[in-house]
Parts: sequence; structure tokens; C-alpha cells
Amino acid sequence: MTKLNLPVFEFRTRLNDKGKTEIFDAIRKKYILLTPEENVRQHFVQYLIDYKGFPPSLMAIEKGLKVNNLTKRTDIVQYNKLGKPIVIVECKAPNIQINEETFAQTVMYNMQLHVDYLVMTNGLKHFCCKIKDDQSGLDYLHEVPMFDEL
Repeated sequence: MTKLNLPVFEFRTRLNDKGKTEIFDAIRKKYILLTPEENVRQHFVQYLIDYKGFPPSLMAIEKGLKVNNLTKRTDIVQYNKLGKPIVIVECKAPNIQINEETFAQTVMYNMQLHVDYLVMTNGLKHFCCKIKDDQSGLDYLHEVPMFDEL
């Protein structure tokens, strides 16, 4: 796997019956096929928990939602203590560039969830935006805020 621009974490892994590596997802409480995107997702989840104070009990992975009558899945959604979604994180494999299409996908998800923060990462580059209070645009942040600052 590509070395990511994230802290190194130890994960439980195993080989499945087809000889493919799986990683244990502590949020979903099951093993998931270890793809480059899943590697980014699991590292970013752990980064949010260990470095940004995000409570894992308020986090959802691959949450389904309807967008224009299509079923989509968000990579990571963080909720506040009242159960309101406050952050969407879109993860891509390291070889996928974060571009306008990635931003558009994340903004499309937000049309349903109405969060205050959007994060996009490919494990190498990370972008965090706060939606302006008047909904007129985005403010780009240098890093993801601590959970208590959201």
C-alpha cells in the first residue's frame, strides 16, 4: 500500500478465504476488503479519533442516503452529541486526485445531510472546508478542527 500522509496506525488484518487481505473496521465491527480507498478511510477514521477527538460512537461509515432517487454512500459522517450530522468526509484512493468532481460529490451528499464541514482526502492531500453561515460558499481551513470546536 502507498505510504499515506497520516500517522501510522496498527490495524487488525486477516486473509479471507480467497487470499485477499481484510482490515477490521472498528466502527462497523467487521472485516472489510483492504483496498487502497479502504486503507485511506481506516487511517483517516483513526486520525479523527486519536488526533481530533472525534467520538467513534457518533461516527458512521458508508452511510447510505438518497440523492436524486439514487442510493449513494458517504465514506464518513460525524454526528454531534445531539445526533445532527456535522462533518462529511469523502475518501479516495491515493492515486485519485482531489478535484472539482470530488468536491461536487461531497457537496451533493451535503444537500441531504446539511453539515457544517466538508473534508476530502486521498490519504496524501487533505482538504477541509467550513460552509459559510449564510451558505454563500466555503471557507478553506488549514486542518480539520478538533471535535469540541465544531
